[in-house]
Amino acid sequence: MNTATLTREEARVDLYPSRGSMKADIVPRQHPSVWATPEMKAPVDRSLIEQYEQNGFLVLRDVFTPEEVANLQAELERLRHQAERLDQPEVITEKGSRQVRSIFKVHELSAVFAKLAADERLAGLASYLLGDQVYLHQSRMNYKPGFHGKEFYWHSDFETWHIEDGMPLPRALSISVALTDNTPHNGPLLVMPGSHKHYVVCEGETPPENYQMSLQAQEIGVPSDENLARLAAQGGLVDTAGPAGSVLIFDCNLMHGSNSNITHLPRSNAFFVYNALSNALQDPFCNQPPRPEFIATREKFVPLTIRKNGPDDFRYT
Repeated sequence: MNTATLTREEARVDLYPSRGSMKADIVPRQHPSVWATPEMKAPVDRSLIEQYEQNGFLVLRDVFTPEEVANLQAELERLRHQAERLDQPEVITEKGSRQVRSIFKVHELSAVFAKLAADERLAGLASYLLGDQVYLHQSRMNYKPGFHGKEFYWHSDFETWHIEDGMPLPRALSISVALTDNTPHNGPLLVMPGSHKHYVVCEGETPPENYQMSLQAQEIGVPSDENLARLAAQGGLVDTAGPAGSVLIFDCNLMHGSNSNITHLPRSNAFFVYNALSNALQDPFCNQPPRPEFIATREKFVPLTIRKNGPDDFRYT
């Protein structure tokens, strides 16, 4: 594996500046999206790796069995009911209501989701694509309830993770496990294929504690309308809908967002962000303190021990 760790001096070189005095722009990405070395054995068909490299995302169906999904759904609901009774920073509600939007740090709140995060079908693939041992930069449950689930506006995660968290390089990825059916109608993630090959510079200053607003409605670190239109014209727009048990993998720099859910069908996913161990967070590339640990793992990052799970491992006890 390519595990060479950046020196502190190397990590402090801002290769992907954004915000502050910067003007909106689209610049070439300077680093690969697939970091695996030739001698590493791919955990999926090579054609899928090539598809990921070209488009910046993959949707894999039937990764988890109906029995596994049923056990994960039970834990999903247990956590949601628990969160509705708690006033904790890890619990993000929909703007203007107490309906749960996201629960962060689920790998620490739930032994079931800790096992899911380390599952070889997820963490093994992430480790291959990133060419390194991996740790969880972030984990959360995303709930998008029927009728009331709000949108996530277009953005690149890496722009935020770089500027607000101090992630040096785009050597991270996200994996979303569909725990309910994601249909074209109930607010699935929309992506711009190929957009991960470009870095989109955003305008504006980063305000204090921006995360408190951005987790409900992102307004800072959002590309200009003109640049979004350029990316969409180049690669198009694709929804990533898939039935429960499907898995979406997407590069940290892929432009993505989702519509509100105005159907009666809820959309709930387990969401894990894997970062290369060699790409650990440094100081943020903005004039603000680091975001809290439950959003961006900084102090307690340890490599995941990848494990093989079965249905009973996802049963709450």
